[in-house]
Amino acid sequence: MDDYPLLNLFWTMLWFFLWVMWFFLLFKVITDIFRDHSLHGWGKAGWLILVLLIPFIGVFIYVIARGRSMHERDAKQAKENEAAFRSYVQQAAGSGGGGGGSADELSKLSALKDKGDISQEEFERAKARILA
Repeated sequence: MDDYPLLNLFWTMLWFFLWVMWFFLLFKVITDIFRDHSLHGWGKAGWLILVLLIPFIGVFIYVIARGRSMHERDAKQAKENEAAFRSYVQQAAGSGGGGGGSADELSKLSALKDKGDISQEEFERAKARILA
């Protein structure tokens, strides 16, 4: 360890970190090119060729030219993912994994029948629909 000073170790770690961050940015730009629905075939091909043939300049031009819309697409994707997750959780919690949801619906239906809001025939039809 004496032949490799601490400052060289620091510089090596810094360059490695920058290298990893560069690849992260490159892949982020490439995925954004394919995710953008406002770009069509030739636009996507042009940006991809620019980013792959002249990577440093191409990525920096892309970030400068389309950085704001890149952020908007990320925010939109995050909102869609959150909405899908919430919908899934509500659906899973509502179905209760074995009839918890249908038992709740049957109890509400029974309360309606007891109050006289629905007839016995309506109760039987609704009960058959819930249990089916």
